Amino acid sequence: MGAFGWPHLLIILAVILLLFGAAKLPALAKSVGQSARVFRGEMKAMKDDDRPAADEAQAPKTDAADSAPATHSTGDTKP
Repeated sequence: MGAFGWPHLLIILAVILLLFGAAKLPALAKSVGQSARVFRGEMKAMKDDDRPAADEAQAPKTDAADSAPATHSTGDTKP
């Protein structure tokens, strides 16, 4: 396993348990998970932003005006 074996990991877990307490460990794990999820999302967004312009030129562009149905007003509105 390298420099850290299972005895080292047990000592680290015991220190974390003493520092934070058993009641706060689930909340701590949840916040670490949420932070990791946000970090992965931001990294994916950065990778998408760094795509070359050639990739964007090949993708079909859609305009909101083209996809919206046309509506015409007759001007016969009465208050």
